[in-house]
Amino acid sequence: MAEKPPRAEVAPSRPKPRPPLGPLPLLLLLLLPPAAAFALVLLLAGLEPPGPAAAPPGPAACPAGHFRLGGRPPCAPWLACAALARDVRPLKRLGQGAVKRVFLSEWKENKVALSQLTTFELQEDFLHGLQMLKSLQSKHVVKLLGFCEEDFLILTEYHPFGSLRNLNQVLNLPKYKSSNTWHRRFMLAMDYVSIIHFLHNSPLGTFVMCDSSDLDKVLSQYLLTSDFHIVVNDLDALPLVNRSAGELVKCGHQELQGDFVAPEQLWPYGPEEPFEDNLMPPYDEKTDIWKIPDVTNFLLGEAEGSDLVRFHLFDIHVACKKSPAERPSAGEVLDSYRKVLASLVRGTVMPGARDML
Repeated sequence: MAEKPPRAEVAPSRPKPRPPLGPLPLLLLLLLPPAAAFALVLLLAGLEPPGPAAAPPGPAACPAGHFRLGGRPPCAPWLACAALARDVRPLKRLGQGAVKRVFLSEWKENKVALSQLTTFELQEDFLHGLQMLKSLQSKHVVKLLGFCEEDFLILTEYHPFGSLRNLNQVLNLPKYKSSNTWHRRFMLAMDYVSIIHFLHNSPLGTFVMCDSSDLDKVLSQYLLTSDFHIVVNDLDALPLVNRSAGELVKCGHQELQGDFVAPEQLWPYGPEEPFEDNLMPPYDEKTDIWKIPDVTNFLLGEAEGSDLVRFHLFDIHVACKKSPAERPSAGEVLDSYRKVLASLVRGTVMPGARDML
């Protein structure tokens, strides 16, 4: 094999002198986060901010049917009935929904969540939720640790913050007040839209989050992780849209009411015509898109700067409230959110800074 010719040496060019910098207000640096302040000083000095340090490689993902707790190897196979009965110790009840009651439990000195069927009348919903958990394992879905179908038990990772309903209480705790920022809250909204995007484009097809008749119900379907991310936890009511077969969905068999649900989920024939489930027209995943602005509004809360985020999201949120055919996809909403985030971060570091100099 021929040797490569030696690379030609190029003399480095002398950098052009830059005009001296004007005084930088101390107040600006104090208002910015440390990393942003440092980057601003470098940029104004004509220097490139250092790139992020390479993160150490994380552990490889576990194979299907296995789990790892706390990022610690090795991967273990999902626990089966015998292991659940022998090694899992319930400690206290955390809560109960229509389909499951959930217990804080312990497994090999790890806190875990044990879900149990509430009534045999709902075993089909319970087993459907289990199948969804098994099939949709990803960063968007709570981690499955084990199950026992014959005893109607599901074991999942425990998240001490609980459901997303607890967000404001958690961020108001003194320990976490520094995390109560528009940026952190907006990242949670992006997590939420990412989950909807994943469910609408899952390996198994397009699923609709049907347990979403009001805001509180939506929030109860998700868990807030200790590092302030969101995972979906309750997949019991997750019907499949199959457009190629002309199969749409209906969320339950009862009449839905209120402004939170999408208009196509409401009884279309007026109050003079009694509701009949067999006459109710079906719909598709665009019902989830209708609800995104309301969920994001809750997630943004009252943190300083959240109103500016709402202002930048106005157009995409108006689009979410259009007719089903005109609504954007979850992917398009997510792209808009990413662009808004990038614009706001740039605005925090540069345009505002130039105005104050």
